[in-house]
Amino acid sequence: MTTAGQLAYQQTCDYPVEERQSEQQIIRQYLPLIKRIVSQMRSHCGVMLSLEDMEQIGMMALLESSRRYPGELDNGFISFAGQRIRGAILDELRRQDWRPRPVRQQAHELNDVVRRLSREMGREPSDLEVASALGLSAEDYRERLYSTQAESMKSLDELLLGGEQPVDRSNDVERLMLKQTLIKVISKLNEREQLILSLYYHHELNLKEIAMALGLTETRICQLHKSAISQLKTILQR
Repeated sequence: MTTAGQLAYQQTCDYPVEERQSEQQIIRQYLPLIKRIVSQMRSHCGVMLSLEDMEQIGMMALLESSRRYPGELDNGFISFAGQRIRGAILDELRRQDWRPRPVRQQAHELNDVVRRLSREMGREPSDLEVASALGLSAEDYRERLYSTQAESMKSLDELLLGGEQPVDRSNDVERLMLKQTLIKVISKLNEREQLILSLYYHHELNLKEIAMALGLTETRICQLHKSAISQLKTILQR
């Protein structure tokens, strides 16, 4: 998040940041953060979680983050809390109706169909063509696409959490090293993959908006996103 964005959250209320706020004050100050994340994730989780449920989960995750964060709630808290709000919503999605094996099977089926159509047509198939080949309506197809995307989203959040654990702020060297590690790893991706991650996680565009911006299909954006996440995991493991 940019410095301007961080300051915007810090200025959403008049309470001094030098002192720990009450839970009510914390929710009031960081409610825009919760609403922003819920808005981004609504397309992924809206089928199984209502908007109100997602916001409630986000509030609980926000308060839990405030208890775990060391010292005052400075600008670093925004990133720290944001990851945990997204993670809490995805955890609830998993608890309610998350079936990892079927999701993986559907992702494989989708990829197989895209590859077959690409060979037959000699070009990348449109989203409508893929949906038709799968025997799905446009709405059902988008739900499947977003369900596989949510799995990748969870994976990236887990990666980012590894670099966003609350660190004793007296150890500035450790915090700097964690930040530099993430930047270095992401820089190893190609420019298009870096752009997709930036548009999705930083600028908070959804698959359809990114596809329109880059002139690609939602299916292709989903594939590139998942490929980028897989590469990040491999690089970090090394």
